[in-house]
This record gives sequence, structure tokens and C-alpha cells, in this order.
Amino acid sequence: MRRADGSGTSFIFTNYLSKVNPEWKSKVGEGTAVNWPTGAGGKGNEGVSSYVQRLPNSIGYVEYAYAKQNKMSHVVLKNQAGSFVEPDDANFKAAAAGADWTKTFYQVLTDQPGKDSWPLTGATFIMMHKAQDKPAQATTTLKFFDWAYANGDKMAADLEYVALPDAVKNLIRKQWSDIKDASGKVAAYK
Repeated sequence: MRRADGSGTSFIFTNYLSKVNPEWKSKVGEGTAVNWPTGAGGKGNEGVSSYVQRLPNSIGYVEYAYAKQNKMSHVVLKNQAGSFVEPDDANFKAAAAGADWTKTFYQVLTDQPGKDSWPLTGATFIMMHKAQDKPAQATTTLKFFDWAYANGDKMAADLEYVALPDAVKNLIRKQWSDIKDASGKVAAYK
């Protein structure tokens, strides 16, 4: 089972397959939506899991939080280091540990090195224009993320997501000084 709609989950899955299988890379490739060679598609995590539950001997992919919250079975995968690992917080963190966040916040964390790295890890990010046409909205957005970084780690964990390390949050906050209005004034968030 696969996603019928475009999704970040499909990107992570197809990016991983493209890294570990040259034939997949050349014939199907990676993306939020690809031309799947076979299989049925379900809309969203719900659609994929519904098909998997109804069709005998089927497999599919959904995001970890959805699978865990719905008590779905999961696979153990062999990672780049040759270790067999399960999807869990520690293995997601291990996959992200080698990322160089100082260069870019756009990190594709599939098939990362490390004996504990889960090979299908992905980071979520937002993009903001450096030059803001609506600086008040930029300020409100930055205030929200500043609040989330200060208060959201437990909520992220409760929702089965991994919070950003404090060092990465601080790098991100430094980048916010590049977000300015038309006159060059920095969007204040504190």
C-alpha cells in the first residue's frame, strides 16, 4: 500500500529506496508523488492503514506517530551500519545526530550512518521569506515558534515526535535576525 496523495512521508520513503536501490532510483525515483510501478493507493495515513488492515499479507508505510498511536505493527530494518533497528525516539535521534545543522536546516535524514540510526527518519521544517510583506504576521509566527521551542518538548514527545535539540533551536533563532520588513527592520519575536 502506498499514499495516493502527495506527501512528505512518500518523499522520505522513496528517497530512502532511491539511496539503497539503484534500480528503484532509475525507474521510479523520489518525490512526494511518484509513478508507482504497482500497488493500491490510500489517501493519507488513514487510507494506507485502512487498506493494510483489510487486505491480507499487505504492507504499507505511514508516519511513526500514526502507527504508534494506532498500535500498528512495524518492521525492523537493516540500517547503513548493518544493524537491525526499530523505529523509536532514540533511533530517530541517532539518525539526526550526524546532520550538520549549521549549514542548512533542510536535512534529508534517510539512510544515515550510525549503528542505531533508523533509516527512514525525516525532519519537518518551515520556510519564511527573509523580506516580509506582512511583518506583523512574521512577528506572530516567530513568537509562536519561540513559545513552541520553549514549551513544546513534552507535547512533541506526547505526540510521538522528537523535539529539536536546544543547540538547533538556538541556531534557528539566530537565523530569525535575517527576517526583515521592507524598511530592513528585523521582525521582533520577544
